[in-house]
Formats: sequence, structure tokens, C-alpha cells
Amino acid sequence: MPLGLHNVILSLGSAAPHADEQQLLDLDGTIFLTLGLFLVFFVFLTQLLWKPYLRVKAERVRRVDGFRADAAKMEADSKVRFQKVEEGLAEARRLTAGELISARAEARTRETTLMAEAQAKSQAALEEARKALAASMATEKARLQGHAETLGAQLATKVLGRSVS
Repeated sequence: MPLGLHNVILSLGSAAPHADEQQLLDLDGTIFLTLGLFLVFFVFLTQLLWKPYLRVKAERVRRVDGFRADAAKMEADSKVRFQKVEEGLAEARRLTAGELISARAEARTRETTLMAEAQAKSQAALEEARKALAASMATEKARLQGHAETLGAQLATKVLGRSVS
């Protein structure tokens, strides 16, 4: 310590008034020394600790707010994209349902056409079979008629005992 400062401190400490009663707080020259040291430490600590701490805190708050803003923007973007995807899915479902209805109608039309063709073929085959059966029956009927006449004549000849013409 420089000699001058030491003398000032000693002179301030020796010049303190002395009261007869015991004081709760002695106010003497050391209060100025204490106040000066407080101010020096206050300025020193403010420059070295408090201001850097406030800068770091402000930077952190700024970054967190930036991240929150980014997160909000991303969430809004994701909602928009999700809405677009949902709209696309709804459109695809609508188109698929339309195509399904169209395919079913086409299948019904095709089924009706095939059934009509099959029915026409079966009717034609049935008519042909009926004609063949009718022709066969007429031939057989004629053959049986001839055979019946021959048998009838033979039977009459046997029963009457004479020839029947």
C-alpha cells in the first residue's frame, strides 16, 4: 500500500468520535471508505460479471424465442402439408369410389350381355333339339303306324281265321 493511503486510513480511524453511551452503529470516516470500496466492487463486478451474464441471458432468450418461432413455423407448415395430403387422399378415395361404381356397372352390363347370349344359345339349342325330337317322333310314329297296321292285320287274320285286307 502506498504510504499516503495508509495515513488517510489511519487518520480516519483515529478521528472517530467517542460517545459515552454504547452506540448501535458508529458513524465515522470508515463509512466513506466502506462506501467507496462498495462502489469500486460494484463497478468492477458489474463490468466483469453482471453485464456478461445479462448478455448471455439475452442471447439465450433470443435463441429460445427463435427456436420457438421456427417450431411454430414448422408446425404450421406440417399442418398445411397434412391438410394437402388429406385432401389428396380424399380425392383418391372419391376417384376410386367412382371407378369402382363404373367397374361394377360395366360388370353388370357384361354379365347381362353374357347371360342374354347364353340364353339365346340355349334357346336355339333347345329349339333345334325339339325339332330333331319332333322329326324323330314323326319318323318313329310313321314306322310304328306301319308296324301297327301290319300287326293289326296279322292279329285280325288270326282272330277271324280269314285274311283281312
